[in-house]
Amino acid sequence: MPDTTGFFHFVQQQSGKLLEQTLVHIGLTFISVCLAVLVGGALGILITRRKALAGAVLGVAGILQTIPSIALLGFMIPLLGIGAKPAIVALFLYALLPVVRNTYTGITGVDATILEAARGMGMSNRQVLWKVQVPLAMPVILAGIRTATVINVGVATLAAYIGAGGLGEFIFGGIALNNVGMMLAGAVPAALLAILFDWGLSRLQHLQGRHFRAALYLLPVAFVVLSSFYLLPISFKGKLLAGFTAEFMGRHDGNMGLQEVYHLNIRTVVINDMIMYKAAYDKKVDVISGSTTDGRVKAYDLAILEDDRHIFPPYYAAPIALQTTLDAHPDLAPALEKLSGIINDSIMGALNYRVDYLKEAPETVARQFLAAHHLLQPPGDGSEGTITVGAKMFGDGYLLAHMYALLIPGYTHLKVVTKTGLGGTKICFDALMNKQIDLYPEYTGTGLLVLLQAPKHTTDSIITSPQKVYDYVSNRFMQQYHVKWLSPIGFNNTYALMMRRAQAQALHIRSITDLQHYLAYH
Repeated sequence: MPDTTGFFHFVQQQSGKLLEQTLVHIGLTFISVCLAVLVGGALGILITRRKALAGAVLGVAGILQTIPSIALLGFMIPLLGIGAKPAIVALFLYALLPVVRNTYTGITGVDATILEAARGMGMSNRQVLWKVQVPLAMPVILAGIRTATVINVGVATLAAYIGAGGLGEFIFGGIALNNVGMMLAGAVPAALLAILFDWGLSRLQHLQGRHFRAALYLLPVAFVVLSSFYLLPISFKGKLLAGFTAEFMGRHDGNMGLQEVYHLNIRTVVINDMIMYKAAYDKKVDVISGSTTDGRVKAYDLAILEDDRHIFPPYYAAPIALQTTLDAHPDLAPALEKLSGIINDSIMGALNYRVDYLKEAPETVARQFLAAHHLLQPPGDGSEGTITVGAKMFGDGYLLAHMYALLIPGYTHLKVVTKTGLGGTKICFDALMNKQIDLYPEYTGTGLLVLLQAPKHTTDSIITSPQKVYDYVSNRFMQQYHVKWLSPIGFNNTYALMMRRAQAQALHIRSITDLQHYLAYH
């Protein structure tokens, strides 16, 4: 059953951000619907006059409707980048079919005897269209606009995937962190908006006579006003824009910590990790929540801001597995320990650079690294069973999962299956606890703050010592979950705020405190 207490508490805490997301969501929805009404209405009228085109136009609009929304947004990124522009285009394409189809159906469905009478009165074809057909078809046309609006309220939640904002930010963050309150904070307002707009347009359909005509004149004005909501949040905050991952938005060692410790008041959008660094380089966002060992930090010449108030703990990577799994396969832990201490920050950054920027396959990079360190062995017979290796959805995870997938068969009699791209921390950890995966690489800081949610006094006492953080996490995981933390791999992939180097130098921003001071006075 959903945790409604957590939902109300989260809404109370994040009421300002929720209002901003709601305004952006409404704006995205109605900008795209306005475009769809203009273009779709014109196409619908066109194919009533040239019926030979009707099949092709409706067919193309129907095909666009069948493309998965997340895929359509992905297709837009190479063409239009990230942010509002590709999101609006994708939403516009989704709204076309109901508008075109209902315009065509409504106009062609007008009784032929009424049309004949109109022509008998001397009306031209244009007059018949605008004075007879369109008014009589308007209830059907409005039904199409109503459908398009409701569809776009739902699809607009996915706009957060490409940094366009909206209520999807909380939904994605809640999924990544398995935070039901956070998910509901995005889902419930989106559902309420759909119900509200559907009800409003249905009431308009049922108006009669003079009231109906008056409402039709007011409808375009209302749509334009609702479209302008997208611009309102921008006017309330500073000029700098931060692009944070969905998980970072909901973490205490993330945006919540930035607000609590640094009082950082910066306009934010949720952005996917895979496009975040390029978005900073292309000046789509000014600040990102990067990882220090990511190869794109070097590739895009980003400056790492000093965490001078220490909200980001050490993030030393290590494989974790259920103790029962390690007990059942005594050779497994020694095979995993082959990576212990041999990958430092610079090596991990170089490996990530090859995968993230040079687009080399993670399997190839992993194999070549192991071979160079004389760790690659021919696989055994796999007679002792299968181990499933999981990983989160970013570079380190893919690389390490493939390294383990090569090491385990080479040093045991086990086979390996990989499940990579599992999303956020809680998704991976829940998969481990449910035995859907047997092990995955995790980070000590994530274990401390996200999974254990250590009390503040404990965190403050150990956060500056990597060894103390590892010891605390290792002991508590064994006591609480019966999960074993193996030896750290060696690199510290800590969170960091990053900016374009030239921009950071021009604004004299070297630390997060400098950023906070800049925002306070600009």
